[in-house]
Amino acid sequence: MAYLVTYTLFTLYFILFSYFCTITCGVFYEEVTEGIAIKRTEKTTHLHFYFHDIVSGENATAVRIAGPRDGSTFGNTMMADDSLTEGSELSSKLVGKAQGLYAFAAQNDFSLLMVLNFAFTEGEYNGSSISILGRNQILNDVREMPIVGGSGLFRLARGYALAHTVWFNKQGDATVEYNAEVRVEESSVSSGKGSTSSP
Repeated sequence: MAYLVTYTLFTLYFILFSYFCTITCGVFYEEVTEGIAIKRTEKTTHLHFYFHDIVSGENATAVRIAGPRDGSTFGNTMMADDSLTEGSELSSKLVGKAQGLYAFAAQNDFSLLMVLNFAFTEGEYNGSSISILGRNQILNDVREMPIVGGSGLFRLARGYALAHTVWFNKQGDATVEYNAEVRVEESSVSSGKGSTSSP
């Protein structure tokens, strides 16, 4: 019987304490009485650039960081800091860097798992990036990979990138043409006091 009285008093005290804390200590939500309209639009940007992956020589831009000791390709993992250029030649204008890693993820074909940030350093998109995470079947003529995010002007981006190898040598160096469709939702908020917009 004493247990029941103690339990009841504790429960009542807890409920009252929680109630008083709520009304005196904090605001868990705020009601807005004035009308606010949020208009959302989607902006699509087409990006075209060339990716230069150099795995050989003293100036390699991709290096092996893990892999099997038996010489097979499955499991080979490369860390990359590859140049992105305006034209197909490595000497053309640098527009950014592809930084991240890729790994041979298939036992029976040449498919890569790509985990790369494409960080742009020139023009309108300077300081912005897109993130690609997906499968790259490198022997296919054209490969499609998802864009899963971004930063700067491409914050919360989504879309896809099409990759096409334009040059490849026996050492494994390659130049790949990228065409990316990047979608970003923009919103503008308007109230009685004016409007603001954000990407």
